[in-house]
Amino acid sequence: MRAAPEGKNSSGYVFVIADDHPLFRGALRHAVADAFGAVTIEEAGSLDEVTHAVTRHDEVDIVLLDLAMPGVRGFSGLMFLRAQYPQIPVIMISGSEEPAVIRRSIDLGASGFIPKSMEINAISAAIAHVLEGGIWLPDHIDLEGGEEDDSQRDLAKRLSTLTPQQVRVLMMLSEGLLNKQIAYELRVSEATVKAHVSAILQKLNVDSRTQAVIAAARIESGQWQALGM
Repeated sequence: MRAAPEGKNSSGYVFVIADDHPLFRGALRHAVADAFGAVTIEEAGSLDEVTHAVTRHDEVDIVLLDLAMPGVRGFSGLMFLRAQYPQIPVIMISGSEEPAVIRRSIDLGASGFIPKSMEINAISAAIAHVLEGGIWLPDHIDLEGGEEDDSQRDLAKRLSTLTPQQVRVLMMLSEGLLNKQIAYELRVSEATVKAHVSAILQKLNVDSRTQAVIAAARIESGQWQALGM
C-alpha cells in the first residue's frame, strides 16, 4: 500500500469517482483503496450525483471526473465543479489523449488529466501527486506546446470565471433553449436568466447569446456535444 502524502492520514481522505461506466468505477475504486488505505470513496454516474456526493461530506480531497458522462457537456462538468467547489482538486479522466483536450482541461482549472489507458499503478501515483499539491499530466504533454493561440487561452480563462449557474445557463443556451425554458428548468424567474445571460456576455466579451454559444463551442474543440443533461 502506498504511503499517504505527508500531512494527512490516508484514512481521512474522501474521493469522488465520477464515471458513467460502473465497471470502470469499480476498477478505479479498488485501485484507490489498495493504494491509499481505508479512504471514503463515493461513486457517481452523473453530474447531479457528483454534487450530491460532494455535499454529503465536510471535505472532499479529490474528484476524479470523466470528460463524457450524463449531465456533462464537454468541459462543462469541470467548469461547474471549479466554480461551485474551487477548493476541491479535480482530475479529469478520459479515453481521449488528445494534447489539445488535455491542455484545455488544465486551462480550465483541472489539477490533472489521466487517460483511461494508463496502468492502475500509474493512476495511483498520479492521484498521490495531486494530493501533494502538484499538477499531473501524461509525460508526452507540453503545456506550452500546441497550436493554440493567445485568444483561445484568454477565452478559456474567461470561461473559468463563470459561476455555477452561469455555466448551466450557457449549457442550455448551447442547446437552443429560450430564456423562458431556461427559467423553467432552473426554477428561477426570466429576469434572473436575463441577468445571467448579460453577465455571461460581459465575461466572455461578446455581444450576443449566439456569439457566446460560438465561443463555448470554440473552446471545447469539439467536446461541447449533447451528452445529456
